[in-house]
Amino acid sequence: MADIPKPPRAQKRPRAETWHGHEKRDDYHWLKAPNWQEVMHDPSLLPAEIRAFLEGENAYHEAVMAGTKALQETLFAELKGRIREDDSSAPAPDGAWEYYSRYVTGGQHPLYCRKPRGKDGPEQILLDGNALAKDRGYFRFGGIDLSPGQNLIAWSFDGNGSEFYELRLRDAATGAGHKDVLENTTGEATWAADGGSFFYTLQDDNHRPLKTFRHILGTEQSADALVHEEKDAGKFTGVGMTSSEQWITIDIHDHDTSEIWLIDAKKPDEKPRLVAPRAEGIEYDIEHRADQFIIRTNEGGAEDYKLVTAPVSDPRRENWRDLIPHRPGVFIVSYIVLKDWLVRMERENALPRIVVRNMETGEEHAIAFDEEAYSLGFGEMREFDTGTLRFIYSSPTTPAQVFDYDMKTRTRVLRKTQEVPSGHDPSQYVTRRLMAPAHDGETIPVTLLYRKGTKLDGSAPLWLYGYGSYGISLPAGFNTNILSLVDRGFIHATAHIRGGQEKGRRWYKTGKMDMKQNTFRDFISCAEFLAREGFTRKGNIVAQGGSAGGMLMGAVANMAPELFRGIIAEVPFVDVLTTMLDDTLPLTPPEWPEWGNPIESKEAYENIMAYSPYDRVEARAYPNILAVGGLTDPRVTYWEPAKWVAKLRELKTDDNLLLLKTNMGAGHGGASGRFDRLREVAFVHAFGLKVAGLTDAR
Repeated sequence: MADIPKPPRAQKRPRAETWHGHEKRDDYHWLKAPNWQEVMHDPSLLPAEIRAFLEGENAYHEAVMAGTKALQETLFAELKGRIREDDSSAPAPDGAWEYYSRYVTGGQHPLYCRKPRGKDGPEQILLDGNALAKDRGYFRFGGIDLSPGQNLIAWSFDGNGSEFYELRLRDAATGAGHKDVLENTTGEATWAADGGSFFYTLQDDNHRPLKTFRHILGTEQSADALVHEEKDAGKFTGVGMTSSEQWITIDIHDHDTSEIWLIDAKKPDEKPRLVAPRAEGIEYDIEHRADQFIIRTNEGGAEDYKLVTAPVSDPRRENWRDLIPHRPGVFIVSYIVLKDWLVRMERENALPRIVVRNMETGEEHAIAFDEEAYSLGFGEMREFDTGTLRFIYSSPTTPAQVFDYDMKTRTRVLRKTQEVPSGHDPSQYVTRRLMAPAHDGETIPVTLLYRKGTKLDGSAPLWLYGYGSYGISLPAGFNTNILSLVDRGFIHATAHIRGGQEKGRRWYKTGKMDMKQNTFRDFISCAEFLAREGFTRKGNIVAQGGSAGGMLMGAVANMAPELFRGIIAEVPFVDVLTTMLDDTLPLTPPEWPEWGNPIESKEAYENIMAYSPYDRVEARAYPNILAVGGLTDPRVTYWEPAKWVAKLRELKTDDNLLLLKTNMGAGHGGASGRFDRLREVAFVHAFGLKVAGLTDAR
C-alpha cells in the first residue's frame, strides 16, 4: 500500500437543526449541490468543489484497485463470455407481425424488430439502439409503444441517467421520424384507439409524475391538454391500458394506497371516470373482460389479496364481488386477463406457482416445478384473444427457459433457452433453500448456490445478498454473473428478509415503518445461521445490496460489523433521515408510507434515527466498504454515499478499505451499455475477491 495516496478528506462544515427536541448535526451537508435539479439535466453544472471531492475519491479507489486490473479483465471476459452477443428474444405475435428484440455482436444496445407472423422474414428494424446511442455518453431506452394500427412507434430514451425521458415518434414501416418531441416524460405512451393521439405523464422539476396529458399527433407539446392532475405530491401517477385495449387507466398510488381513473380508448376526449376513491391502506389494480372489470385488491382485510369482479357500467367498490377469495398465506402476486382465460401468479411458502382458470367453466389448474428454489415470471404477451400463455422459468442452476403453454391442452413448448456460450454444466452446482431462524421466532428463506465439492466446514467465504424493502421479492433465478464468484470458492446466498413479499404481504408489513429493524436483524440472523451451520464463519462474509438494499448494508455495518469482511453498497440509501426530512426531493413524500414522516411525527423521527446508517456512524472498526453512486441518480442522490463515506473516513478506527466510486455519467442503474455494465460488475466482484483474499484464485 506504500504507493497508494492518502484518501481524500472532506471538509467539515458544521450544520445543526432541531427536530422534535432532537439536535441533528450534519457536517457534510455541503456535498448536496444547491442546484441539484439543474445537475440532473446537465451534470456539467455540478459545483467545482463537490466535483473535486468526488473525482478525488474516484482517483483514490482507482489507485487502491489498480492491482486488480488483470483480475477485472479476467472477470469481464468471463461475464461477457456467458452472454450470447447476438442473442434475440422469443418473438411475440401480434396480429400480422411478430415482435422481438435482438443484439448484434459487439453491440451495447438492443435492436427492436418485427417480421411477418409465422415467417422467417423480411425483418424490419424498428429501432437500432446502437445507432441511436452513437456519440452519446449515456443512452437507455424507455418505453416503446406501438399505435393500434402498428404503423407508428412512440419511443423514448434517457440521455444522462436522470430518468427524464424524451419521447419521440417514428413511422414503423419507413423509419422516418416525426417532428413531435416531448420532454421530461416518464417514458411511456398509451395510445387512443384511433391512433391519432396518446396519453403520457409529465415529470415536474422535482422529478414527480403528477400530471397526465393527451398529445395529438402533429402538435406542439405546449398545446397538449391536461387530462388529470394529482395534487398530492406523495403519490405517483402512471398511464396504462387494459389487456383488452378498451380502457386507458390513470393509476395513482403510493406504497399502500391506490386510485384508478378510466378513459374509454375509443373516446379519448372524454373526462376520466373514477373506479373507486382512494382509501388509506387499500390497494387495487384493474383489468377488463367483456362486461366486467377484474380487480386485484386487499380490500376487506384481504392481506394477501383477492380477485373481484365489478360491472363496467358501475365499478364502484360496493359492487365488487369475490371471484378468487382471499386465502391467508397465499399471496396473489400478479394476474393476466385474456378473452377466455384468467391467469394468476401466486406465492406460498416463498415459492411461486401459476394458476390457470377457464373463465367459461371456472375450472382451474396449476403449473408448478420441483426444484428447491426457482423463479417464475410471465413472458411478453401482446394479444388478448389467445389460448397460449408465455412464461419464463429458471433457478440458480438452470438457465432461463421461455415456454409457450397451451392452456386448453395443458401442453408446453420450449421456445427459447438462455445460452451460455462459454459453457455451463448445471450438475456441477448445488441449489438449496434453507430456513434461518430469526430473532423473534420467524423463519427466513435463504437461497444458496455453490459448486459441488465446496467444503461445508466453515472455511468457504460467503457472498450474502439482500434487499428487503417496498415489498420487492428477490427471485431465486439464474444469474450468470455470480458464477464467477462460486467458481472461485464463494458460497452465494440470497436472504429473503422481511420488507419483501416472499412470504406474503405480512412479510412486507413487518419489515417497514416502525418495524423496519426486522429487515436488518433478519439479514444478521441469516449471516449468523449460515456461519453456525458451517457454510462459512463469522468475519468471512461479503455482503452486497443496492438502493434500499444499500441502506441495509449501512445498517448492518453499524449493527454487526464483526460478521462481515466486506460490505458492498451500490447506490445506497444511507442518509434516510435527512432525505425524509426534505420534502423537495423527488421521492420523499411518496416514501413516507414506507419509512414514516419524520417532519410531522416525533415517533417516526426517532424510529428512523435509530437505524439511519449515516446518522449511526460512530468511532469504531468497520469492515472493508465499497460504496457506489451515480451523479444523476434521482432515486438515491449522489450525495448520500458521498456523505456516508466522508463521515466514515472521519470516525472509523480501523485500517480496512473504504472506497467511493461515483459514476459521473450515469444514474441509479449504472452504465447503460450491456458491456459497460459488465465492467462495473467486474469491478464490484474484484473488490469482494480482493477483501476475501481470492484475487489469485482461478
